[in-house]
Amino acid sequence: MKGRLYIVAGCSGVGKGTLLKLFLKQNPNIIFSISATTRKPREGEQDGVNYFYVSKEEFQNSIDNNEFLEWAEFSGNFYGTKKSFVEKTLNKGIDVILEIEVKGAAQVKQKMPEAVSIFIMPPSVEELEVRLRGRHTESEEAIQKRLNEANRELEAGKSFDYKIVNDNLDDALKRLQDVFDSERRKQC
Repeated sequence: MKGRLYIVAGCSGVGKGTLLKLFLKQNPNIIFSISATTRKPREGEQDGVNYFYVSKEEFQNSIDNNEFLEWAEFSGNFYGTKKSFVEKTLNKGIDVILEIEVKGAAQVKQKMPEAVSIFIMPPSVEELEVRLRGRHTESEEAIQKRLNEANRELEAGKSFDYKIVNDNLDDALKRLQDVFDSERRKQC
């Protein structure tokens, strides 16, 4: 049986990373997709573990050869999901999770409509603002930019197959597990 592709997206500060880290710890048989990037590795990062590190020329060749399910440019660096990595893993019968932004999720859904999309939502925009401010890592301008983007992402999130409100981490983790369990039952 072929694996399933799951797309997980949500606003910055909603807790996607924390939620997925806990979920994958409980589900070691599911693979977290590794993106390709043109940015340089940070201290402690490893090629093939954190990212596939490639040159801008290699990345552009992959774009030209339609080798990405999705790709985007952020802060002068390119990031993308290689189709070959995802397809090889799915063909082995292993489920794959992509944690990507909303625009990337739309690109993947267009190329692989059978992918299951899950949108992680904040309990409210006000709570999201509290979380973003609580990080103490960004300027007021950056926070306002993220909040404006969050409103657009929340609108786009309406088109996802599942929506999970991350109001309580344990509850959100249970709801995420329920989505995977439900999708597995559909496959049988």
